[in-house]
Amino acid sequence: MIGNNDIEVVIGGKVVTLSGSESEEYLQKVASYINNKIAEYNNVDSFRRQPADMQNVLLLLNIADDYFKLKKQIDSFQDEIDAKESGALRP
Repeated sequence: MIGNNDIEVVIGGKVVTLSGSESEEYLQKVASYINNKIAEYNNVDSFRRQPADMQNVLLLLNIADDYFKLKKQIDSFQDEIDAKESGALRP
């Protein structure tokens, strides 16, 4: 059984304990990504004027947007690789 790492990180100025089978470095990287997103949007006046619950929803939407855009890009790259490999296999 793989052990879990419990690590305290600061996200949005609050100490949060993350637990997972990933390395401490990875969990720190995740926390850093979230903090960078928070900092990015805190520079936008219209974002800062929103209530905290709406700010959280907007952050979640933007993180999901990042995910789906990258997933689409990866899928596109994989399709290109598959097409090249299948073309290379033709006699």
